[in-house]
Amino acid sequence: MIRLACLLLLWPALAFAQADPADIARRAVMELDRAARTLTAAEGSRDRVSALTETIRAYESGLSALREGLRRASAREAQIRLQFDRENARLGSLIGALQTMQASPEALLLLHPDGPMGTARSGMILSAVTPALLSEVERLRTDLTEIATLRALQAGAQDTLQQGLDGVQKARTALSRAVSDRVDLPRRMTEDDEQMQRLIESTETLEGFASGLSVLPRDETVASLPDFADALGDLALPARGRVTAGFNDPDAAGIRRPGLTLATAPGALVTAPWPATIRYRGPLLDYGNVMILEPAPGYLLVLAGMDRVYGETGQVIPADAPVGLMGGTGSSDSPLIPSQSVNEDGQSDRETLYIELRDGQDPMDPALWFRMDEE
Repeated sequence: MIRLACLLLLWPALAFAQADPADIARRAVMELDRAARTLTAAEGSRDRVSALTETIRAYESGLSALREGLRRASAREAQIRLQFDRENARLGSLIGALQTMQASPEALLLLHPDGPMGTARSGMILSAVTPALLSEVERLRTDLTEIATLRALQAGAQDTLQQGLDGVQKARTALSRAVSDRVDLPRRMTEDDEQMQRLIESTETLEGFASGLSVLPRDETVASLPDFADALGDLALPARGRVTAGFNDPDAAGIRRPGLTLATAPGALVTAPWPATIRYRGPLLDYGNVMILEPAPGYLLVLAGMDRVYGETGQVIPADAPVGLMGGTGSSDSPLIPSQSVNEDGQSDRETLYIELRDGQDPMDPALWFRMDEE
């Protein structure tokens, strides 16, 4: 990481888009360094769950930024090489002419078959062409230097990226242990196990399960939580990602759902956007693991598609509490240097988190409640 940081500090600014790869990667290095320090500090923290949650978020932010910097570096290198390919013949002739001139004796360059007048004319032409040639050579040298710098960035970033991937995996493992050891969360209700099992067995859709859950006895003491109406338009998305399908929009399979589909990185952390009671957690139909939270009487927040879920039914969890992890690892299975075909944050593999918000049996558009301009 030190080698990459030194390289970035010495890198001159590159005119590429609004943020060049060096600026993005420099920020990523700082975020990953901060994440490594917070991981060490979390070991002795009184609230290890909260500390590890912040550590994972820092790692995710740094890894996303570093992959974006590498993606831009790869794209910039491809752009320069494409220009070289397009101008290959002209550049070849230019370089050949310069090499010939360099190898020729200076006295010979002053001679011309037409005598002194021809020599004078050729000298005038050469004096007019020389600035353009020098400008072309300087541009060529600048591009070649930039390619070398981009290559150095990519080579130096591999160790940094791998360290970040190892660090976030270590933080995820520590978080799983810390959540399982946690005993300080209050429990306000316990579902009837038999009634819940009958509901699961009779359910054919996630919507049907949520509707059935809404008519089960409510935990009225949840009213002591902050007023959920105050959260309208100000909730943070449960995970870092990109919305790929909105409310009732068709997804990749053409299916319309009354919620949001969020594409996340493998292993992404999922957190509760508001204090809530856990009404259900576990596998359901073909949605993977599902977490259903009750942030206020009558409201249900459904989070589906996770690989792992945290907590127990009836627990009351604070805002930003970890509720699960997405599938995948995001480690050595993913290419360290992203290709040009990856998504905006440089991840080639994606996981899908489904988010649904209901008032009683009626689904609501989550986009009205969440800050959609954040990722």
